[in-house]
Amino acid sequence: MSVTGIALILFLTFHGCMNVVALFSAKGYNMICEFLGANWYAVVATLGLAALAVCHIVYAFILTAQNRKARGDNRYEVATTVNAGKVEWASKNMLVLGIIICLGLLLHLYNFWYNMMFAELFPSIHYDPAPADGFGKIITTFSNPVYVVLYIVWLVAIWFHLSHGFWSALQTLGWSGKTWLCRWQWIGGIYVTLLMLMFLVVVLAFAFGCAPSLCCDGGACCAEAAANCCAPAADCCQPAAECCKEAAAACCN
Repeated sequence: MSVTGIALILFLTFHGCMNVVALFSAKGYNMICEFLGANWYAVVATLGLAALAVCHIVYAFILTAQNRKARGDNRYEVATTVNAGKVEWASKNMLVLGIIICLGLLLHLYNFWYNMMFAELFPSIHYDPAPADGFGKIITTFSNPVYVVLYIVWLVAIWFHLSHGFWSALQTLGWSGKTWLCRWQWIGGIYVTLLMLMFLVVVLAFAFGCAPSLCCDGGACCAEAAANCCAPAADCCQPAAECCKEAAAACCN
């Protein structure tokens, strides 16, 4: 449980850093998406992550069932060493938080993995935006207010889950004594908060159209599109998708 949890936290760290690239460069983000596309190492990594997630979820249900059987309704009668409000609430609701996280994961897989890697594996199916256009997929997804709200709820649930799970995993592995337990709780709280902010900033920046990449990459997109046109397109600093459409409209048929 603790090993799979730590592995998933490391994956979230990589995923969060990858998403931050989208804030500043559409081209850079799409290069990463192309590198992590439908190839053998990406497929193997995806299967490995899926196995980790399944093991983590299954073991969580097993531990919850064992805990209920052993303690019944008084399974939380013994308090944790540090009774911080959010930690205590999270520790009592890890299963509920886990279910919310699983539902959010299914939504995320549908919005991105299904329309990107799955689409590359089965190219006969038409997708818009194109499978390799991860940047366009971010714009499309977070232009929908419903998805924005659902993703925020999902990220909050992950934050609560990890705020307890981070130090709990280290405690289970025997890496924290009485002195280090409190320290790991502080370190975990700061780390998890920064990690979730990386995701949240991306969601909000694209939801409100204020991501720097929407402006800066727009100019590059116009210039690239204009290179194939009969008449040069005017310089602009607009969202990349709109800029490309305007440049394309100026092209000769």
